[in-house]
Amino acid sequence: MRTPGQVSARVKQLWHQARRRWWGRLGLDVLLLALVFGAVATWQTRRLPVGAPAPDFTLRTLSGDTVRLAELRGQPVVLAFWAPWCGVCKAESSTLSQLQGTVGGSARVLSVAVAYDDEADVRRFVREHEVDYPVLLGGGGLTRAYAVDQFPTTFFVSSEGRIERAVIGYTTLPGMLWRLWW
Repeated sequence: MRTPGQVSARVKQLWHQARRRWWGRLGLDVLLLALVFGAVATWQTRRLPVGAPAPDFTLRTLSGDTVRLAELRGQPVVLAFWAPWCGVCKAESSTLSQLQGTVGGSARVLSVAVAYDDEADVRRFVREHEVDYPVLLGGGGLTRAYAVDQFPTTFFVSSEGRIERAVIGYTTLPGMLWRLWW
C-alpha cells in the first residue's frame, strides 16, 4: 500500500511527464480552461431557479397573440430573456433562429424582450436581426420571478414545466442543443 507521500510524488511525476510533451501541455491547458469556464458558468447561474418549476406567465407577442407557459407543457421550451440594447443578445439572435430550425416541432423556442423603453425598440431589433421565433413582451415582474439580471439569460424548461438548466451570456448552437436534450 502506498503512503500519501508516495501518491503525491507519483502525481507530480506524471504531471511533469505530461507537461514535457506538446500534446500533454495542450491537453492540460484545455482541461484547466474548461474547469475555469465551468466554474464561472456555475457561479453566474447560482441564483437562477434551476430545478424549480418554471414560473407561469401569460404574455403578449409582438403580433398581438398571447402565450401562456403552462399551455406549452408536453414539450421542452427554450426561454431566452434579452434586451434590445444588448450587444450579446444581437449576436445570439441568429443562434436562436438556428435552434428553432433545428428542433422543429420537437421543442418550442421563445424569447422574452425585457428592459426596453418602448415597444418600437423591440420591433426594430426584430426587424434588423430578422428574428423568426416568437417574441414575447415581458416586464420587471417576470425578470424578478426568474431572477434575471443579466442578458441574455436562457432557460431550458422540461416538458413537465421544470427549469432543467440555465445559462447567462452567449451560447452556441451546440451548447443550446446540449442543454436542451441532455
